[in-house]
Amino acid sequence: MSETLARTLLSIFMMVSSFTAWGAVERETFEVSVVIPARSFYVHPVDSHWIHLEQRLPYNSITGELGSLWKLYRVSNTNGAVGARLAEPAYLSNGHERIDLHVAFNDVYLNLQTQQVATASEAGGWLQVSLGIIAIKPDGGYRPGQYHGTVNIVFEALAP
Repeated sequence: MSETLARTLLSIFMMVSSFTAWGAVERETFEVSVVIPARSFYVHPVDSHWIHLEQRLPYNSITGELGSLWKLYRVSNTNGAVGARLAEPAYLSNGHERIDLHVAFNDVYLNLQTQQVATASEAGGWLQVSLGIIAIKPDGGYRPGQYHGTVNIVFEALAP
């Protein structure tokens, strides 16, 4: 009887295990995130898809001119004005040559010192302004090469 019971249990086990082999399983795992800004201080690009990608300044080989980059930002500070500065000088380099860059935020050219880029009354709502990266043509024009650089801007909530 124990042999019959063992065979029965073995048969049941085989049937159950074969049923699970019939079902196919696929799983998807992905990350989801959101940034919900505080209304009190906010400086973010309107379209955030470009911010983590290298941006190309367009070069016109016919005129020999280097184009600019312009992007829109939303700015808000319910507790005062907004200031901005460059964390370091902005330029492009190929290792030998250098192309300096003007960085303008809300029509204010930035340098290493904090400057007001939006007044308290402007920043009290949802202000939309432009960020511009403009190449400064070197003496003798642009020299051939592959240039790279980083623009590092620090935004600050300024006290009223």
